[in-house]
Amino acid sequence: MSEATPQPRKKILIVSAHPEPRSLNASLTSFAAEELRAAGHEVRVSDLYAMKWKAGVDADDFPDHAADRRLDVLTVSGEATLAGRLSPDIAAEQEKVRWSDAVILQFPMWWFSVPAILKGWIDRVFTFEFAHGPAVPPPYSEGVLAGRRALVSVTVGARESAFADRGIHGQLSDVLFPLQHGLFWFTGMAPLEPFALYDSLDVSEERFEEVKREYGRRLDRLFTDEPVPFRTLTGGDYGRDMRLLPGVEAAGTGGLDIHARPRGSAL
Repeated sequence: MSEATPQPRKKILIVSAHPEPRSLNASLTSFAAEELRAAGHEVRVSDLYAMKWKAGVDADDFPDHAADRRLDVLTVSGEATLAGRLSPDIAAEQEKVRWSDAVILQFPMWWFSVPAILKGWIDRVFTFEFAHGPAVPPPYSEGVLAGRRALVSVTVGARESAFADRGIHGQLSDVLFPLQHGLFWFTGMAPLEPFALYDSLDVSEERFEEVKREYGRRLDRLFTDEPVPFRTLTGGDYGRDMRLLPGVEAAGTGGLDIHARPRGSAL
């Protein structure tokens, strides 16, 4: 572990999504787990491919669902969540999320998004009345999962310049907005700036050692780095229609950036 101020003992869940156990993503998962444990933290790893995780939501997720009843996923998942009657694999992953102080998602970027198995983990685990709904606090604020930090660690085959300002793929912050804002911040978790490894198709041993040093520094600061300063729904920046009020954003700010406050600004 790189030198840093010792952190209080925390609980971290790493969710890993790559089919090859000898892959770069698997190596980053193992490295993160080892580094965090060496720092005194508790770590649990959900290796979705090794677990044979079922990606698709269906009636089997809700054991009490009657076969002749129409499957209204939102309603049925909420009922099953409140009744404690979700399928055991979902319940186990929800327990890990509740247990955690931080969640790390480790995955390769496939078609500008997460692998299907990770999307299925999100779809099935973040059920109605667990991650959102009338029984839990409102979204985009001190939500049900508030107090937890969230870090995306992603490998990207393309060069960094293609995801930078004016890059043809769009800014990485925009590509990851559905995770950073739509999953983490929606449920109250505090997302950190992502850790991205570009040009990941051919990484030499020497470069991977550099990557591990950089990632180790990010892991050191998992609980001290400033999160992305997304605006709260209840902080006065949005109207009743959930639209950002005119003129709230800084001059020249556009696109998805309007939903984050300038760093260092007052809340």
